[in-house]
Amino acid sequence: MYEVRAKKHLGQHFLKDENIAARIAGSLSPATKQVLEVGPGTGVLTKYLIKSNFDKLVAVEIDRESAAFLRTNYPQLGDGLVEADLLRMDFAGLFEGHFSVIGNFPYNISSQILFRILENHEQVNEAVGMFQKEVAVRVASAPGKKDYGILSVLLQAWYDIDYLFTVEPSVFVPPPKVQSAVIRLQRNQTTDIGCSEKLLLQVVKTAFNQRRKTLHNALKPMGDYNGEFAGKRAEQLSVEQFVKLTNDMEQILSNA
Repeated sequence: MYEVRAKKHLGQHFLKDENIAARIAGSLSPATKQVLEVGPGTGVLTKYLIKSNFDKLVAVEIDRESAAFLRTNYPQLGDGLVEADLLRMDFAGLFEGHFSVIGNFPYNISSQILFRILENHEQVNEAVGMFQKEVAVRVASAPGKKDYGILSVLLQAWYDIDYLFTVEPSVFVPPPKVQSAVIRLQRNQTTDIGCSEKLLLQVVKTAFNQRRKTLHNALKPMGDYNGEFAGKRAEQLSVEQFVKLTNDMEQILSNA
């Protein structure tokens, strides 16, 4: 069925279900004008993106064999097909203004892709992606849930997140050993989260590094925190509370 061989070291699992591909493409908001597709592979999603006639469509593919297949079968991409490693390139520089990110993301780098989206939150106003279900649940999880973690807090600071649907292994070639899920991130109205983004990242990572401990104990590597959240655990705090915690920690660090 495919001329391209899925490569394990690239985490490739090619989607073969046309209905799911159409559903993923259709999950982008109607106002979408510019789109970056991550890892188009054999183009099952690409064909639906091409049909949408966006103002600009860029597909970034690291696999030489897949890129050759796409050039042959989807010549409409033209210069929009970029053979490169998304994690090593300035992909935001490919667009002027806002753009959406979409893809059947390789599971071995899906968290790294999310962090890259986060770094470019001023330009990436939407992302629709296929993830390992465990990651999708974590990203969409609310405070107080056991799956709520670092990515939940950091992404929810800038995006509203919807868990769209679960996908079975049988719709991929080769089938992965886990269930998959599609989620959508849509940029919220936040323009200033109210604290240092760099310090927020450090506080969130430190707090969840020992998530079973109270924040008083978990944050000891950074300082002696005895504020209003000292007796709580990281998973109990909302994004807004983490912002306040970050400002408290900034005060502690400046007085150290």
